[in-house]
Amino acid sequence: MKIVRTVEELTALRNENSFSGKRLGFVPTMGALHEGHASLIRRSVAENDCTVVSVFVNPRQFNDPNDYKNYPITTDADIALLESVKCDILYLPTADDIYNGYDGCKMDFHGLDRMYEGEFRPGHFQGVVDIVYRLFDLVKPDFAYFGEKDFQQVAIIKLMVKQKNLPLTIVPCPIVREESGLAKSSRNKLLTAEQLEVAPQIYRIISETCSEIPENQTPQSLIETLKTKIDSVKFMRMEYAAFCNSETLELLSKFDKKNGTRLCIAVWCGNIRLIDNINCIVK
Repeated sequence: MKIVRTVEELTALRNENSFSGKRLGFVPTMGALHEGHASLIRRSVAENDCTVVSVFVNPRQFNDPNDYKNYPITTDADIALLESVKCDILYLPTADDIYNGYDGCKMDFHGLDRMYEGEFRPGHFQGVVDIVYRLFDLVKPDFAYFGEKDFQQVAIIKLMVKQKNLPLTIVPCPIVREESGLAKSSRNKLLTAEQLEVAPQIYRIISETCSEIPENQTPQSLIETLKTKIDSVKFMRMEYAAFCNSETLELLSKFDKKNGTRLCIAVWCGNIRLIDNINCIVK
């Protein structure tokens, strides 16, 4: 595995003749890698001639300075994992290097940046598209792999690719979970032992709630039920829950079994914020 740390190194490597005609896969990450990331990288390795992974904790997408300061950095472990899954190139930039001379990405979010995650993390999605657009321009992948745990993020990145007419395909990949059902996340490392015991209740509760939804039930009544159940668990407080159209992410005021429905949710477990989402079965 080659490790590059600057825009110049990456550009020089990308321009080598050895890349000519090769199918290139890309997995952008913020490090603190886990099995969820590994599943994306394995898929890219299986489907492409060369796989690039970036590890960069992007300051622009943190609306809370403490969240940025406390985000886990595990570079040595990340490198070991990447080597084990046969990553070809690791890109490890600094903020000064990657943002030098780059003003960011301007796009029309169609309101998606102010809904759900965007409502509670102002500026987050602008920071996401800033770095992802920059990385796409530098790496120039044919395929880019993203986990569906960040369901809204995937939709926004797809929209960006469409608006900017970028010659690449976004590949959404299923959520990877612990045996307990807890969605794998770098932030899980920040949970205490007691919090790790109760955190799987999020998936248990949303699975039970969304497995068979009567079409005549209202989304608001189910959200109230979710809040009651989650807030009754030690350490937990539901920040938001929203039922939306799986394709457009439009907020639903009523259920319709003819259209796909997704529940997106954010829960505080102590002072750690966890997100999840699940496909809903409407009867």
